[in-house]
Amino acid sequence: MSKAFTNEDQDSDLEFDPREQLEAGEAQGQNQGPNYITAQGLKALQEEYHNLFSLERPKLVETIAWAASNGDRSENGDYIYGKRRLREIDRRLRFLAKRMSIAEVVPLGEQAKDKVLFGAKVTVEDEDGKQFTYQIVGEDEINIEQRKISWVSPVAKALLNKRIGDIALVQRPSGQAELTIIQIEY
Repeated sequence: MSKAFTNEDQDSDLEFDPREQLEAGEAQGQNQGPNYITAQGLKALQEEYHNLFSLERPKLVETIAWAASNGDRSENGDYIYGKRRLREIDRRLRFLAKRMSIAEVVPLGEQAKDKVLFGAKVTVEDEDGKQFTYQIVGEDEINIEQRKISWVSPVAKALLNKRIGDIALVQRPSGQAELTIIQIEY
């Protein structure tokens, strides 16, 4: 059904249960491959889900109910903004539920310490002698400021399975770069 033919004033959004949405998606075969993640990354997803579902969403539903009781909804800013924000929260909850359902925690303590694998902190040196440290993490844990890169990124793919002293070739827009592996930590 087209969004143009739905009724914005329907309060069906207020009865959202992301677990039902997740089960419906799995029944339709929408599940993708495993979501490799560290234990800390899964905990962060669970905390975000809990905060949205148990704290932020109930307060917002209460605000929307109050705004709806004030009468004309067409020019009621609290109601309009609240419904929009509620849809954003529900969309994020569905996304988080799906990512957590396919999460596969990689036990970092069981990794071979002599080569670059998922979860490794890798110190590399480029051709100019500059050193960088990257941690290879799951797709939901990427943090550029902390140099946490996804295991499917070009840099991580070049580093995976290498050992100290090996050279990883990374394709950059300006050309190919050589990164020498200096240190591996878990």
